[in-house]
Amino acid sequence: MSQTNLSQVLSRNIDLLDCQQAIVVNYPVDSFYKYWLAEYPQANIHFFTNNKLNANQLAKIKASQVTSGFGCFYDGDVAFDLALIAFPKSKSELAYTLAMLAPHLTENATVLFVGENKAGIKSVAKLSKDYVSNCDKVDAARHCILYAANFIAGDYTFDVHDWYHVYPLALDGIEIKVAALPGVFSQQGLDKGTKVLLENLPCNYQGSLLDFGCGAGVISAFLAKKFPGVSPTGIDISALAIASTEKTLALNGIKGKAIVSDGLSEVNEKYDHIVSNPPFHQGLNTHYAATELFLAESKKFLNRNGQLTVVANSFLKYLPIMSKSFGSAKLTTNMKGFSIYHSIYNLR
Repeated sequence: MSQTNLSQVLSRNIDLLDCQQAIVVNYPVDSFYKYWLAEYPQANIHFFTNNKLNANQLAKIKASQVTSGFGCFYDGDVAFDLALIAFPKSKSELAYTLAMLAPHLTENATVLFVGENKAGIKSVAKLSKDYVSNCDKVDAARHCILYAANFIAGDYTFDVHDWYHVYPLALDGIEIKVAALPGVFSQQGLDKGTKVLLENLPCNYQGSLLDFGCGAGVISAFLAKKFPGVSPTGIDISALAIASTEKTLALNGIKGKAIVSDGLSEVNEKYDHIVSNPPFHQGLNTHYAATELFLAESKKFLNRNGQLTVVANSFLKYLPIMSKSFGSAKLTTNMKGFSIYHSIYNLR
């Protein structure tokens, strides 16, 4: 397994990784941990992630000094003298991560931040000032920057419920409340694509419904409110999104569930409808493969005459993929730079 650009920068600064207990947050999975342990065999490294794909990859690591955890927040009992944080694409998620870690860091802990230049990492000193001091740039290479800082000790507590942003949504005569944790898609408000979808639904919805890439659960909650016969299930790769969807459903008194899954890998049922505003970004890079695989395989998870509804940026070539998989697909709406595609699974 090759090293990522982030790891190549860290390799140049291995002296900063001398520790007893390290926690590594949302870091891309590669072979760097082997180099780290070879240099500092006394180190114990705990990888924590809120991404199910990374969690699955981390579970395959066979090293006695490497452990991993997955969830919407870390709640272990280890005191760490080093924290290594991969700079997130959402600045609000950085604040969330620091607040989550603060109760678990030793008084003299070192905090390292590493990320791509285009991610906005140059603002890390300002963004982290409530938790660290002397946040200085250490190195820059491979289009990435590494910062090192000293943890500001204090009497910290963390409660995930304090971090939900709850906002009202009124659309097409339907009113719901949306709850979203930092880093979740459309945390601050409804995105344009989902708005186009919900205002231009191509059919009526009844029965079981799978909301793929559910985010904060907007589609699940809205459709369940608009069509009382809908039983929604949200699915997402992010533990933050799953927790947000569960909170949104609860706030609106909707019976439903949410499944954390890398794509459709954890889905064991069939549905009458699959609806999605599918993500096409992974980190900072455009990434289509996961969505294209979802479109190609979704009919396996539909009942007879089950329907797939997708909204996407109009430049994305999803219609041919759906047509090939289902035999036919329709463009039902094209407006404001977004298109809605609709297919029916007719068994032959």
